[in-house]
Amino acid sequence: MFGLIGHSSSFEEARRKAGALGYDEFAAGDMDVWCSAPPQLLETVSVTSLTGKTIQGVYIDSCFVPEMLSRFKTATRKVQNAMELAQKSGIAITALGGFTSIIFENFDLSKFQQIRSTTLEWERFTTGNTHTAWVICRQVETNAPHLGIDLSTAKVAVVGATGDIGSGVCRWLSQRTGVGELLLVARQRQRLLDLQSELGGGRILPLEDALAEANVVVWVASLPQTLTIDRERLQHPCLMIDGGYPKNLDTKAAGDGVHVLKGGVVEFFNDIDWQMMEVAEMENPKRQMFACFAEAMLLEFEGWHTNFSWGRNNISVESMEQIGNASLRHGFQPLGLEPVVPQPLAAAVA
Repeated sequence: MFGLIGHSSSFEEARRKAGALGYDEFAAGDMDVWCSAPPQLLETVSVTSLTGKTIQGVYIDSCFVPEMLSRFKTATRKVQNAMELAQKSGIAITALGGFTSIIFENFDLSKFQQIRSTTLEWERFTTGNTHTAWVICRQVETNAPHLGIDLSTAKVAVVGATGDIGSGVCRWLSQRTGVGELLLVARQRQRLLDLQSELGGGRILPLEDALAEANVVVWVASLPQTLTIDRERLQHPCLMIDGGYPKNLDTKAAGDGVHVLKGGVVEFFNDIDWQMMEVAEMENPKRQMFACFAEAMLLEFEGWHTNFSWGRNNISVESMEQIGNASLRHGFQPLGLEPVVPQPLAAAVA
């Protein structure tokens, strides 16, 4: 069985969802009530692969909301409690979705394996970042040509290049795609220098300069609310992959000649009878989901019950290719600017 740990996109959204599910105490509660709320196993689901294999899974709401990010102890406790619930529920592999994986990595929660009487078994959990990185790279490779962008000569900026997903994206684009030039953007210069040395190339630039030069921008860092983007300085055409969370780059940059695509989102070949994606602002919530969630499904389909994605800067090109092949085999396709064309069963199995 697979598990998905997620959360609502805002406090108000969480309260609305609680009301719809009959949790009246939480629907009417203030932030203090929500800070003390335990995780909830809200939904069970069956998913059938393009190969015909069927698996079962659950969705656990951590009862975390982004407004809690400033509360260190609350945020970390929410993630740890949700992981404990997943393990106690006997789930073989669980993906950390949204801010839960970011909190886990940024606050280095791997140092805290003991949660009350439970010793967390790390092999039961994955961040899903390897599949997310592969999906983003495929979104670049598939959609840039539709806009007349030749990747062999294009400048591709990766914002958040030294993060777990960002570094994986850089490795793939450098080694497999062969883009014209990588523009590396991140806050910590030493990490940028280390990544540049590992890649054997790439140019380190401030954000504004990189945005002005790039034909493609892969955004895998959180987007500051105060950030403004001068659309006039952007290249036209320009493809922007919004791989951060929450996905709000379109409100900052989308316009004539600037195409923003939700990064790290996949579409399944068939409808899934669930409600969990309704609150994630997916255009087709019965089929579309975050790639990190899909990674847990893929690991269950394949019987790879291990923490496939774990730690920072551990994503290899080989692991991206491995999870990417599994993704296509079981019926997932990266979200594109053009509608996903369903893949026939015979072709996928072959």
